[in-house]
Amino acid sequence: MGTDCACCSDEKSKKLLAVIEAEKNTPGSLIHILHEAQEIYGYLPLEVQKTISEHTGIPLAEIYGVVTFYAQFSLKPKGQYRISVCLGTACYVKGADKVLDRLKSELNMDVGDCSEDGKFSLDACRCIGACGLAPVITINDDVYGRLDESEVPGILAKY
Repeated sequence: MGTDCACCSDEKSKKLLAVIEAEKNTPGSLIHILHEAQEIYGYLPLEVQKTISEHTGIPLAEIYGVVTFYAQFSLKPKGQYRISVCLGTACYVKGADKVLDRLKSELNMDVGDCSEDGKFSLDACRCIGACGLAPVITINDDVYGRLDESEVPGILAKY
């Protein structure tokens, strides 16, 4: 398992290979390698999963299974500003579906998508633990609560 393959020539790939090399002999290190790979690339495309498989000896099917099982891993690129709409019970009852619909309309995208310019990505989650502020969205580390769909354009304008 050399490091001279075509997929390993750019700077991101060199970082990934360094992580793999440091962790590949540690039992149970796959999750850590995947986290690091996602930090490097922003998501886990099939080519990155193949590289991890080739350099760790872990079957690609096993890696793909882990990536698709855990919600923190993404197969699609994420935007610079990651928007997440809470659709937990409290948020949903207080209108999170309307907030989500307005976000989809304003951004011209659906849940799971990333804008063409890479600026925004839109996701939904089950609960962020801020039920008293329902309905709630997060944009990266910023939390917006007690929202009405009419506030969405103003919030997006900040970014």
